[in-house]
Amino acid sequence: MRPLVLVAHGTKDPAGALTTEALATAVGRELDLPVTVAYADVREPRLAEVLVDHAVVVPAFLASGYHVRVDVPAEITRSGRRHITLTPALGAAPELIAVAALRLVEAGWRPGDAVVLGAAGSSDEGALAEVRTAAALLADRLGDAVTIGYVTTAAPGLGTALETARRTGRRVSVASWLLAPGLFHQALRVAGHAVVAEPLGPHERVVDLIVRRYRDAIV
Repeated sequence: MRPLVLVAHGTKDPAGALTTEALATAVGRELDLPVTVAYADVREPRLAEVLVDHAVVVPAFLASGYHVRVDVPAEITRSGRRHITLTPALGAAPELIAVAALRLVEAGWRPGDAVVLGAAGSSDEGALAEVRTAAALLADRLGDAVTIGYVTTAAPGLGTALETARRTGRRVSVASWLLAPGLFHQALRVAGHAVVAEPLGPHERVVDLIVRRYRDAIV
């Protein structure tokens, strides 16, 4: 079996790192091989430090922004390792939409709530298009409209999206399009709404998606 490196964004929040490690452990258990974790930002180790020849790199990102398009490939080049396969990011896969809906239900969502999907922003239009796809798929699953609020960079910002939702007169529920705890998820909580979904985390469907990315790469 080829080595697997799971590369995540990185966060100063220890809970975020624990979530990433738990995800890697669960993937490794499913594939029966060790999974190495690397980070694109904030935390160590970086990808170039842990890569070995013939590795498969799976970006644990919900959209293909700058880190996925530029930083991760640059780290692969910097490593000097040979025969590296870089898989697509996780994106708006059906498995993740199902988990986002589940987390929202667990948090107390009720039909009729105005739903805002809290997501990391990006300056990359392709990445924003992936988030819009995720919102549309979540709306289909919930049977009601879902608007987006970006924590950083993109518009509409989270505060603007939440204010617009409040003006509908409906109770507001905040869905999470984030993989792990960290500053971005704290921003969702600070908004002060009673219903704030947890990040997707190491749910079995997230694990299944990463396993599928790996197996598709080694065919």
